[in-house]
Amino acid sequence: MKSWIDIAPDSDFSLANIPFGIFKTEVNTARVGCAIGDRVVDLKALHVLGYLENLPFELADLDCASLNPIIARGKGPCRELRSRVQKLLRSDVPDLQRKEHHVAQALLPLAEVTMCMPVEIGDYTDFYSSEQHARNVGMMFRDPDNALLPNWKHMPVAYHGRASSVVVSGTPLRRPAGQLRPDPEQPPIYGASRLLDFELEMGFITHPGKPLGETISTAEAEAFIFGLVLFNDWSARDIQKWEYVPLGPFLGKNFGSSISPWVVTLDALNGLRVPGPNQDPKVLPYLEYEGNGHYNVALEVDIVTPEGVATTVSRSNLRHMYWNMQQQLAHHTVGGCNVRGGDLLASGTISGDDEGSYGSMLEISWRGTKPVELADGSTRKFIADGDSVVMRGCGVSAEGERIGFGEVEGTILAH
Repeated sequence: MKSWIDIAPDSDFSLANIPFGIFKTEVNTARVGCAIGDRVVDLKALHVLGYLENLPFELADLDCASLNPIIARGKGPCRELRSRVQKLLRSDVPDLQRKEHHVAQALLPLAEVTMCMPVEIGDYTDFYSSEQHARNVGMMFRDPDNALLPNWKHMPVAYHGRASSVVVSGTPLRRPAGQLRPDPEQPPIYGASRLLDFELEMGFITHPGKPLGETISTAEAEAFIFGLVLFNDWSARDIQKWEYVPLGPFLGKNFGSSISPWVVTLDALNGLRVPGPNQDPKVLPYLEYEGNGHYNVALEVDIVTPEGVATTVSRSNLRHMYWNMQQQLAHHTVGGCNVRGGDLLASGTISGDDEGSYGSMLEISWRGTKPVELADGSTRKFIADGDSVVMRGCGVSAEGERIGFGEVEGTILAH
């Protein structure tokens, strides 16, 4: 497919992508849009101008400060909406492109809009599904010869996180404080985290699931997944280390997580599907799946100093996951838990096999024993006040179609 809009070859937002997000301008309130090249397609404007006729969406669904109303319509309607927008932007479809006054109303420069939180998240679950990350943590903190806990290869381990502190890209976060125990021979102290870290993750947003008490199988799972986002699940390692036994992360994680503003649909990612790893031991029947359930999405992380000097500290890939999204959703609901439209399920830190693909400073600096040199000559063991962390993700299909996620950025403020 080709578009009548000029799209740079390195743009994340090709005609094959068409992700959804929420944007606002100086004169207009937040509403639903799609990205194409360096433009935003105003779906409210398209509706008013009559280009979305015969689709099951009302004006209120699109003139809204979250994607929740369109997500609530379900997989089929959302697929139709994306296809309609995609068709209107094709070079062989004259309907919109020949009406300059409509183009001026419906397509806005991306540089002139403010991106907002894409969804109102009701519940957030964080998985722990990258084998290399789990092994690295196990080697650092437990027995190197038995790095994985006994349950890890039998189920997608997860915990329920805090939804209220998930913020959109560009929102600064303040360094958290809590109980620390820097000296294991002394009582804990109170103070600001000294070991603040990023976690390279991706997350998926759900459509409304089944009623409470019913389950979603791996074969059904994709029908309940709207799309994916980049996700930085910030972590205060020292707070978490002291508090996590026996119930898991709390203050070490709930101070903030950063989400990218554009949600890339599963349909857009079809050309990036790849086989998953051989899962040994054999999983239980409810976690078995068919087809290629993993995705080849290249990921990278930059640390940007307060002076604006950027250094890439990680290059990883979503395909490094051991447990895929179908398995995660099936496991989440196997006990009867109901998911709702707009829920967020995150992958957990994504790390590859080599040091350059590790997804956290905990691993990159190996618990602070290997400081990382940045481009300006300074070093980091963890994230300093004033540092920004920028994550990007993109995949290219066999046909050469580029499907990107933009970026998720967050800056750490002093406590």
